Amino acid sequence: MSAHCMLTGTRPGFGNRISHSHRRTSRRFDPNIQTKRYWLPSEGRYVRLRLSARAIKTIDTIGVEAAVARIRARGVKV
Repeated sequence: MSAHCMLTGTRPGFGNRISHSHRRTSRRFDPNIQTKRYWLPSEGRYVRLRLSARAIKTIDTIGVEAAVARIRARGVKV
């Protein structure tokens, strides 16, 4: 599975490595993806989410119910 966040949709960015001699080669900037398990009280079960570190902070702010609603609105199965 590719490195992307279920909540924010963050995907890898691409750029160049630049050596000392200034040659450029491709590189990839991966988001900091963590797998985290949250209790979903409305459904009485745990959900396992693949989130970026920024999305984990967002869930701390808006709550897990609102976050799962946003994820489902993006069309991702939870």
